[in-house]
Amino acid sequence: MKRREFILGGAAAAWPLAARAQQAAMPVVGFMGIDTPDVYADRLGAFRQGLKEAGFVEGHNVAVEYRWAQGQYDQYPKMAAELVRRQVAVIAATGGEPSPQSAKAATQTIPIVFTANGDPVREGLVASLNRPGGNVTGITIFGDVAVTKRLQLMHELMPQAAAIAYLMNPNNLNGDIEMRAAQTAAHSLGKEMLVLRASNERELDTAFATMAQQQVGALLVASDPFFYWQRDQLVSLAARDRIAAMYYLPGFTRAGGLMSYGNSLTDMYRLVGVYVGRILKGEKPADLPIIQPTKFELVINLKAAKSLGLTIPTSLLVAAEEVIE
Repeated sequence: MKRREFILGGAAAAWPLAARAQQAAMPVVGFMGIDTPDVYADRLGAFRQGLKEAGFVEGHNVAVEYRWAQGQYDQYPKMAAELVRRQVAVIAATGGEPSPQSAKAATQTIPIVFTANGDPVREGLVASLNRPGGNVTGITIFGDVAVTKRLQLMHELMPQAAAIAYLMNPNNLNGDIEMRAAQTAAHSLGKEMLVLRASNERELDTAFATMAQQQVGALLVASDPFFYWQRDQLVSLAARDRIAAMYYLPGFTRAGGLMSYGNSLTDMYRLVGVYVGRILKGEKPADLPIIQPTKFELVINLKAAKSLGLTIPTSLLVAAEEVIE
């Protein structure tokens, strides 16, 4: 064999090894979601956009391993443990509580970027908002603040309603915090509040039966992944019983619900992607401040309003980010 042939042949043989080495060096991100990939489509797109802003493209210079809870809270510890065993570079613990808590319980060394509804300091996830410390940082929407605004918007729509029902999931770690904020806001508006609890489909049916019996015309749905997972059932039950309902995400309104007000989920997941990318570049979670998004969206469904015989005030229509005809 000629020397040139040997060199070329040796180089060609080395190419697959080099490719495998490059592939092996590609960082792997673990992603935990409460729903399923189809439900998460918009949020996954935003997450990938955030990664791209930080210089990472899935399949090119970063890999992502996904774990889906399919609406079951008790799957989070198992999913977190799997990702720790996989030795991923970063865990994106999304979907709200108990995703961050499950990830933190599974590892004190792998960096974690979370999405949360409550106060991460009060819950013991981080030392402070500005200097989280440890291996955890992320984005929180502070649900107890947003719920006050939802109640005010509902009052603006239905000032004549003497009582407003509040539907919460008793299994949500932040449920009582948001519920107390709702009760305080209702009291300030001179409203009575009927608190109902549901964590499965049967209990949802029972809650709506109670509202029908009590002749409740207005409903505030707590921010909770289970309710989002069951949004079609919630919207259907509210329409059947002619109850004006306020939700916490646009997905409810686009599914036929009356109104929603809350943080932009796509923006939150974009920020998760940005933080994951920054950590992959070498920054530490301990030094990345907790982000509190300031972008809120009011979405109104006029078709739902018409079916309920409601006229939406001009002030709400002007303030709406989106009006569904």
